[in-house]
Amino acid sequence: MSLPSGSTIGIIGGGQLGRMLAMAAARLGYRTVVLEPQPDCPAAQVANRQIAAAYDDTAALAELAAVSAV
Repeated sequence: MSLPSGSTIGIIGGGQLGRMLAMAAARLGYRTVVLEPQPDCPAAQVANRQIAAAYDDTAALAELAAVSAV
């Protein structure tokens, strides 16, 4: 699968691994959106956007899916 530069990658979980993924994605020219309940999570510092909601929040998951290419 090839993902065009500038596409948005959705990340569930905003801990240190989410932060590292967001940083690597940015270096490759991708945007990131992270779904994480904690507003001050590590990934929120580097992601383009955060959806602050519980992991089992179906509306938040639908929003993440709608704004993400993958």
